[in-house]
Amino acid sequence: MARIMIPVEEFKQRVANAAKLVQTKGLDVLVVNGSEADYADTRYFSNFWPVFERVGVAIAANGEAALMVGPESEVFADDFSWMDRICVVYQYRESANPAYPELKSESFKDVFKRLGVTGDNIKIGVAAKLNTNVVQYEGIRECYPNAEIIWADDIMLTLRRIKSDNEIACIREAARITELATHAVMKELRPGKTELELVGVAQKCIYENGAEYEGLPMYCFSEKSTRHAISRSSYKKIEEGDIVQLNLSAKVCGYSPSIGLPVCCGKLTPEKRELVQFGLDAHYWTEEHLKPGVPASEIAKGFIKFYEERGKRANYFYGPCHGTGLIEVEAPWMETSSDYALEPNMTFQIDTFVTSPKFGLRWEKPVAITKDGCVNLAPSQIGTNGPIEVCN
Repeated sequence: MARIMIPVEEFKQRVANAAKLVQTKGLDVLVVNGSEADYADTRYFSNFWPVFERVGVAIAANGEAALMVGPESEVFADDFSWMDRICVVYQYRESANPAYPELKSESFKDVFKRLGVTGDNIKIGVAAKLNTNVVQYEGIRECYPNAEIIWADDIMLTLRRIKSDNEIACIREAARITELATHAVMKELRPGKTELELVGVAQKCIYENGAEYEGLPMYCFSEKSTRHAISRSSYKKIEEGDIVQLNLSAKVCGYSPSIGLPVCCGKLTPEKRELVQFGLDAHYWTEEHLKPGVPASEIAKGFIKFYEERGKRANYFYGPCHGTGLIEVEAPWMETSSDYALEPNMTFQIDTFVTSPKFGLRWEKPVAITKDGCVNLAPSQIGTNGPIEVCN
C-alpha cells in the first residue's frame, strides 16, 4: 500500500496561497516561526520538523519562499524538506545559545533579498505570535528599524482551517494506528502494570504500524491523576478497580489526532459508572450537533447547558471541541466566545473532559465536518456499548 502523505505539489500550492494573502494584506513578506514542540505552521509549508533548534519560513508577496534553520539543521533540512532555498539564520539556534564563532550565517535582510524583497521601509507580517521569541523578533527589527511589523496569525488560520482531502487522509491513517494502540493497551491492562508500562505498549504499537512519532506525549493516568486535563504518566501501579484514562495519538506526515477513553481495570463502582456514562452522553450530544453553518459558540453554550440540566455544572472544565490537524490541539477552539460557523472539511477533536474531586475522565476522537453533519475519522465508534470494563 502506498504511504499516505502530503504530496510536494500540495506544499507548493500552500506557499502560493500564502503569497496571495501576503499581497492582499499589503505585506512585502511573511515570516512564520516554529519549534520542535510546535512545528505546525512551518511544517505546513516546508514539511520540516526541527530537533532542538527552531525553524522559520519566509514567503514574499511574489511567491518566492525560503526555509530558515539553525546552524546544525542545514543538512537535516535539505534531506527532509522539499524546499530548495535553505538559509542558516543564527536567530534559529538552540536554547543552549552556542556562539558558533567560526560559522557564517545569514541575516533576515540577506534572506529577504534572496526572495526579491528590497528596501528598508517594508511591511513584514510575523506568525505565530506565541511561537516567535524575542531573539527572532529583535533580529528582524535590527535589520529593518524602519519597517512596519505586524502580527499575521490570521493568515495561518485562514490557510489551515479547512483541510484538503490529503490532510483528512493523513488524519484518518493516524487515527487508525492510534486505535490499534488503544486496543493493544487495553489488552495489557491489569493490576500491577505501571502507567508508563502501558504507554510503552502504545509506543511500540504505533511505530510497528507506520507512525512517524507520537502525536502527543501519550498518557495513561489512573485514579486521582485522571483529574489532570494535561499531565504525564508516572510509575504508579494500576490496582484492581482503578479507572484508567487513555489518551493516545499517532503522527502521520505531521497530522496528529488522538483517541481518549476511560477504562476500568475490573468493575466500575456505581459512582464511577454514572459519571463515565454522563461523559459519554455529553460526547455524543456534541457529535449530533456538529453541522455546517452552525455557529461554534452555539454548540459551546449548548454543551454547558447539557451539563447544567443534568446537575453537572461543577464537573465542567472546558469543551466541547478544539481544532486538530498538524498538532493534536490547534485553532480554532470551540468556545462560548467563538465567532465562526462550522464549514465542511474543518476537523475537530470532540474533547469531552469531565472532572470531579476524586477522579476525572475524557472521551475524545477526531471528526471532520461534512455537508450535512460530521464523520468520525477513527475506524470505529468508541463507547458504543457504554462504559468499558477490562478484566484481563
